[in-house]
Amino acid sequence: MNKDTLLEISEKDISAIRFLKAPRKLVWEMWTNPEHITHWWGPDGFSTTTFKMEIKPGGVWRFVMHDPGGRDFQNKIIYIDVVEQKLLVYKHSGAEDTEDIHFHVTVSFEDDGDNTKITMKMVFETSEELERVKKEFGAVEGLRQTLSRLGEYLLQL
Repeated sequence: MNKDTLLEISEKDISAIRFLKAPRKLVWEMWTNPEHITHWWGPDGFSTTTFKMEIKPGGVWRFVMHDPGGRDFQNKIIYIDVVEQKLLVYKHSGAEDTEDIHFHVTVSFEDDGDNTKITMKMVFETSEELERVKKEFGAVEGLRQTLSRLGEYLLQL
């Protein structure tokens, strides 16, 4: 288990804090450029294919996460608010016809000396939905692994 990501789970949300050894501008670029996202987005062993990414309010990111066993997970993000190098707020859902998942996400990017503090909060509509996503998709460990992969990727640059 990676202890570099601090997690807190409450009734309807999961919050994570991760300190990254890179400047905020670079972390933002890793989070908003599909050429980089493919290298770290998703739990261990996953890869990501981006079809469309528009980082602006009302913009859409459509992508597929591929698990190591060959299963694909369609995803759609609609950006609500974007503040360059500081904030992303979006609605995250699966494919409408196959993945009934909907949650709201806020990601903040803050300077921490020469490094960056990321705070990510995922809010689900109900506590039952959060429990389902934790059980069916391993959301808590998946989030921890995803942020760990981002940290490892940044160290390779």
